[in-house]
Amino acid sequence: MTMSQPTKTTCPYCGVGCGVLAEASADGNVAVRGDPDHPANFGRLCSKGSALGETVDLDDRLLYPEIEGQRVSWETALDLVASRFTETIAEHGPDSVAFYVSGQLLTEDYYVANKLMKGFIGSANIDTNSRLCMASSVAGHKRAFGTDTVPGCYEDLECADLIVLVGSNLAWCHPVLYQRIVAAKEKRPDMKIVLIDPRRTMTADLAEMHAPIKPDGDVALFVGLLKHLADVGAIDDAFVSEHTSGFEDTLNAAQSVDVLSIVERTGLSSAQLKDFFDLFARTEKTVTVFSQGVNQSYCGTDKVNAIINCHLATGRIGKAGTGPFSITGQPNAMGGREVGGLANTLAAHMELDKPGDRDRVQRFWQSPVIAAKPGLKAVDMFRAVADGRIKAIWIIATNPAASMPDAGDVEAALRKCPLVVVSDVIAKTDTVRHAHVKLPAAAWGEKNGTVTNSERRISRQRRFLPLPAEAQPDWWIMCEVAKRMGFGTAFAFQSPSDIFAEHASLSAFENEGNRDFDIGAFGEISQNDFDALEPFQWPRPAGESSRVRFFANGNFFTPDRKARFVKTKIEDARREHSAFPLILNTGRVRDHWHTLTRTGKSQRLSQHYGEPFAEIHPDDARHYGIADADLVRVSTGSAAVLVRALISTRQQPGSIFIPMHWTDQFASKGRVDMLVPSIVDLISGQPASKNAAVRIERFVAETYGFAVLAHKPEHIDAEYWALAKCSGGWRVELGFASAREDWAAFANALFGASPAAETIAFHDRYSARYRFACYRDDMLLGALFLASEPVAVSRDWAVAQLTEAHPRAARFKMIAGRPGIGGADKGATVCACFGVGVNEIAAAARRGCRTVRAIGESLQAGTNCGSCRAEIKTVIEMQNLQAAE
Repeated sequence: MTMSQPTKTTCPYCGVGCGVLAEASADGNVAVRGDPDHPANFGRLCSKGSALGETVDLDDRLLYPEIEGQRVSWETALDLVASRFTETIAEHGPDSVAFYVSGQLLTEDYYVANKLMKGFIGSANIDTNSRLCMASSVAGHKRAFGTDTVPGCYEDLECADLIVLVGSNLAWCHPVLYQRIVAAKEKRPDMKIVLIDPRRTMTADLAEMHAPIKPDGDVALFVGLLKHLADVGAIDDAFVSEHTSGFEDTLNAAQSVDVLSIVERTGLSSAQLKDFFDLFARTEKTVTVFSQGVNQSYCGTDKVNAIINCHLATGRIGKAGTGPFSITGQPNAMGGREVGGLANTLAAHMELDKPGDRDRVQRFWQSPVIAAKPGLKAVDMFRAVADGRIKAIWIIATNPAASMPDAGDVEAALRKCPLVVVSDVIAKTDTVRHAHVKLPAAAWGEKNGTVTNSERRISRQRRFLPLPAEAQPDWWIMCEVAKRMGFGTAFAFQSPSDIFAEHASLSAFENEGNRDFDIGAFGEISQNDFDALEPFQWPRPAGESSRVRFFANGNFFTPDRKARFVKTKIEDARREHSAFPLILNTGRVRDHWHTLTRTGKSQRLSQHYGEPFAEIHPDDARHYGIADADLVRVSTGSAAVLVRALISTRQQPGSIFIPMHWTDQFASKGRVDMLVPSIVDLISGQPASKNAAVRIERFVAETYGFAVLAHKPEHIDAEYWALAKCSGGWRVELGFASAREDWAAFANALFGASPAAETIAFHDRYSARYRFACYRDDMLLGALFLASEPVAVSRDWAVAQLTEAHPRAARFKMIAGRPGIGGADKGATVCACFGVGVNEIAAAARRGCRTVRAIGESLQAGTNCGSCRAEIKTVIEMQNLQAAE
């Protein structure tokens, strides 16, 4: 098949911002590989990025505008949205409407949304799902530096002598950065890695020290560190004196905290604390990387400032191999920050609470109004939807009914709202199902614009696929609504390059070096130059080159140009709750992204974890009578989820971990954010998603099941089900509270069997096992395995049968539930990039491949993104133990 010339674009997943080369063939298939010239990844991609080509199909796409479920023209849909918003504003005021947007948007989309809401509607009721992942970093930066500035760059990770990872599972959540650190450590074995995390994540396997801190013990840890730095004479007195303020008060507050209280609050021993404190004190070139374990907390902003305080005190900022480093979760969380996508900010890093900034932005936009006060942040926004203060909401490129805390309440609010408009790519999500108006948006590969990664690097996302059916870019949709609301002149953009040029011009407008964000060099960029734009780091003022690091000269963006130390409060330790004694931590798994709307399309990415699970320590499992692979009910007072038990010593006793990805589209009861309360950091408004009180109990299933299906089922009649894409169709895990009277009828309904199909069955009455296989001609339509305990059929083998021919004489294999003589079972997938299973790795280890490198040379496993290397190492170690017995 002839391929087109590769298009240079960027990955739409995490904040690393990897460059991608995408090639589309005439039949629509897309090949993806890393861009060796992009400075974020130099050709590497993680498992998710490598599988991007599998996610660009039109299955489940929203392709036409709809009103109340009926297809309509764009004219009709846009007219309705504009008129209903205009009428609502006229009757109830500008604060009666809201936008909830996303770090999945391109910067140009974000800019238009912010301009329309704040400068023309006149409200700041626009917030973003980035509120859920990095708002505390924004607030901490602003308190310390005077502006939301990430001071460092990825190169600092490679030249540091000590990297402290706080609440950051880089190996799974930012694998390409993790691999850059692995490569640097191989070149300089003396480099030290410390992981501070309640869980022993896969990242811990790279670290010399894992500090299993109590949830939300980070402020106490870094307050204790600041005190220690002063005690051992590690303070950079000259830097503190010349370039900071507030040190004395902050240090006095830290000095008042005794070691015993730090031990109690962190859960770390005095010896562990001393080892970490001494290592930090004596290592000049130190980078502290922090992510969601810091930000997603009721005290997240204080955590950020406690970390920054230690770097300011030692002068470890603005220099190579030093600095506090916030790693963002979404591809364009930074771009959203640049254009004022948060409810409490203005475009170009200006502030709503500063009259001069409001006046400047209004004059630049020549807008009739400007928002006079901060708008409602995400949690408060949906509370306002629930109580009727917000009567019309436009949700763009995000799924709050699954991802917001108290997700059930968010869904209830949407049901009550008079007008819910949703712009999305997918036709069925937990949020889209509540939309009165559905607007089909362009997906990755179909749209043009820019994104900014965690090191402030702006890169192009380029279109390489045609717009399908009637889908349109988000910026176009919003501009068309703005025109119909009477704001046509200000939204007469013809292309993303027009928007980018205006965005760049605003960043330079009356700046004179007083604001950190300045890309004025691109204020008059042409379409051709925009098309050819190479990745660059901001700032890029007119006539100047990019700056790799901020604050090298000691000048910050406060009125006196000095960084500010911030006193942080050590909160009391979490009190035990007898009814809800366990701590719930939520987060990501290696191969999935957000609410599965993209990665759920890839069979490769569902092989590692194909269903929601709760990671439980063995002690807790014994206490609650839970065995590995049991189904468990995890609940609060008002909500519950049903997930698979995964027993692991990587989890601390008293805590459980459940991934955030599963929604009602992929599981019966997998929306974990139903359990997360709407507790927020009072400064940043970011929800606390890492420390919820829950209880757990074994779900007593009378029957367990597993099925492979050629077609996606419309309905599954089971208390527990989890659906995952697989090669040739779908796989389903099942759990039933009680047996069905007619399992054959259930099986045929699940298969979607027609009269032309043939179903064969097996029933072992003694063991209560049932097996069904349905064929049309020689192809398998579906197979169902039922038992009174978790079904022990090889999942990968069963899935493979969907794409094989099954002559009548060989169909016994399916009913037998195992490969025939000479068949091989590769086992559960460990390496998603190359589809290598645990049994294959174990066999290679037994043959003499006793290192991760040797496994890679033999099987390729672990040689792409490397995020499976820790698991490969574990498999090898298990084989070594078995050989020694």
